[in-house]
Amino acid sequence: MDRLAEHYRLCGEALREADRDRWLASMFAPDAARPHLFALYAFNAEVARISEQVSQPLLGEMRLQWWVDALNAAGGGEPSANPTADALLATVETCGLPRQKLLDYLEARRFDLYDDPAPDRAFLDQYCDETCSVLFGLAARILGGAEAEDVAAAAGRAYAVTGLLRALPWHVARRQCYLPVDMLARHGLTPADLFARDGTQAVKAALAELRALARDDLVKAKHGVLSLPRPAREAFRLLALPGLYLDQMERRDYDPFSTPVNVAPWRRQWALWRYKS
Repeated sequence: MDRLAEHYRLCGEALREADRDRWLASMFAPDAARPHLFALYAFNAEVARISEQVSQPLLGEMRLQWWVDALNAAGGGEPSANPTADALLATVETCGLPRQKLLDYLEARRFDLYDDPAPDRAFLDQYCDETCSVLFGLAARILGGAEAEDVAAAAGRAYAVTGLLRALPWHVARRQCYLPVDMLARHGLTPADLFARDGTQAVKAALAELRALARDDLVKAKHGVLSLPRPAREAFRLLALPGLYLDQMERRDYDPFSTPVNVAPWRRQWALWRYKS
């Protein structure tokens, strides 16, 4: 096995450990595209957890800058010793992915390193667009769908907001607020109310508003997928999952500050297998 093939294989293994949902969804893609999806998603998994691995923002900035430098040097240097970077750079070249999208993704991830709250809905939408939506759009390009930006935007917002709601207990523990401050204010709340873990009706109403927005984007995305070339639709198989998590959050016994919402692995796998587009 040559170096690059081995690095793609390692990306698949890393993805299976770090983000099993995306790994499972990738298994439905054509064989030729699967290694490239592994590389893209393993890159996301590696960057997304930087904020959890560093003790101070400066260290996280350094790691993000390493990725920026690697992308800016793509095609002009020696193969990277980092398997994920090597595979990602090869995928960028092979699939003609716009490097600027990945650079924008890295810039957006700087927000994860700090305690500043999301100021408003527009900021949250932009964060979702430049992180999760970018992944959907690039995955669609890998699968032959270059004109999927609008669908990717809705899909990324639905998937990312659902993920942020699921992760609320973790974010509260880290005193990070991804819920828009202006939305909280409409319900008479501030980020401090979230950090106090006060599950008042106002908190529940604010979370319900955000869930409704996620569901609206999910409907838009699923409808938009139907307009895409059939191979590119596989990039959106993950849309089978947000509804499962949102349903869990709407149970009467839902506590937004307890253990992050989860769904049994067999149910997620079954939903991915049954997904139709």
